[in-house]
Amino acid sequence: MGKQLAFKKKSLTYTVYFTLLGLTAFGAGAADLIVTISSSTCSFGFVEIPSDGFRGGWGGLVMLFAGIFYLSGIRDANEIHQFARVVLASVLVWVLAGTDLFSMVARSIPSPDAGRWLNTPQGILQAFAPPYTPAVVLLPFTLVIVRYIRSYHREKDAA
Repeated sequence: MGKQLAFKKKSLTYTVYFTLLGLTAFGAGAADLIVTISSSTCSFGFVEIPSDGFRGGWGGLVMLFAGIFYLSGIRDANEIHQFARVVLASVLVWVLAGTDLFSMVARSIPSPDAGRWLNTPQGILQAFAPPYTPAVVLLPFTLVIVRYIRSYHREKDAA
């Protein structure tokens, strides 16, 4: 059985972009795991690496595997199965970033004051201020895959 192609020709831009994204995701996952195992805290700039066992541990594994899927998916970039790996890696980052964003929303609603149940609008906005987890920082960069999914469907419909 021959290879099924996702795209008619290979794209250097696609390969370089998702290689860099894969290296970044892999590095973020490794950093998550190292910080969690060492039970230390790590924050620089607007990025904070979580150190709790649940988010740092499983989140680090998810980011690590997202990086692995990105890097393994660019090997034969225009083949459909490799393209699916890159899409899967993006979905992994989306799930992790989604849980991190939901956590930010859930933490912003209750009031820190003992006399009130709900936080003020200003307090809710302050809860969304940096630092962010690596998955939330990578989220906008992973949305590029949507363009390639659309071009895949355009090429498939044209054929």
